[in-house]
Parts: sequence; structure tokens; C-alpha cells
Amino acid sequence: MSGPAILAPQAQKDLRAALRWIASDNPVAARGLRDTVDAAARLIGARPDIGRFRPELTSARYRFWSLTGFPYLLVYEASARPPRIARIVHTARDLPKVLAELNF
Repeated sequence: MSGPAILAPQAQKDLRAALRWIASDNPVAARGLRDTVDAAARLIGARPDIGRFRPELTSARYRFWSLTGFPYLLVYEASARPPRIARIVHTARDLPKVLAELNF
């Protein structure tokens, strides 16, 4: 059995910021987000090709996974071993702008 996907430093920063913001109003929801990200990382680690390609947003190297119950996307490299989650992005953000650095 394979291990979970890992969070790149920027994804760790994204997650910490989201958890702080959510916890200020709803600590239970913040724990729920953390648990949902953990579960998604395990799923992606076990099945790296599960996510969708979004060629309008990033190169083919990245896939996207929507978090159930939360308006966040995990952006990850399926070909890395273990898969590497590059960003955790709120869907209300300007995705092309936020993800522009991933195209380099």
C-alpha cells in the first residue's frame, strides 16, 4: 500500500492560512477541513490519477481534486512519487493568477 500525497511548502502555507481563517469563526469546521485534506492526501497517494486535468489553468503535469464539503481545490503532481500537493486554493480566488507560477 502506498502512503499519502505530501504537501509542498506552499500547500502547507495555504492550509495553515485556510485553517486560521475558518477557525476564527468555526473551529469545528477548521478541523473538518484538516481531516478532509488528510483524507484526500491518502486517496491521492493511493490513486494518483484520480484528479482532473485543467489545461486552461496549468500544464498537464498537474491534476485537480475538489474537497467534498469545502470550496477548495487540491492542485497536485500525480507523477511525483509520492504525489505532491502543490497548492490548496479556495475556488473563489482568481485561479489563473494564483496558479500562474505552476506553469514554470
